[in-house]
Amino acid sequence: MSQWRYEIPVVNLDKALRLSKDVRSKLKNMETGLGKNIIAKMRKEAVECPILKRRIPFLQCLFCTNFLRRVKGIVYCKGEPF
Repeated sequence: MSQWRYEIPVVNLDKALRLSKDVRSKLKNMETGLGKNIIAKMRKEAVECPILKRRIPFLQCLFCTNFLRRVKGIVYCKGEPF
């Protein structure tokens, strides 16, 4: 079982943060199994990344190699350096 180092709460925002081209292309090319409404909601969510030391969009966190899972608004992160 993978162990996590950080438990990060998800923050709801009024306005979506900008996604990088890399994340947008991964989102378009990948069959996520998520509907458009769910993705639109996730675009307005953010987390305080302990690795990058700044607030990032949740969808960027979702595609990170340190992402383990999200349960009830808490993201579990491995916390390993890139």
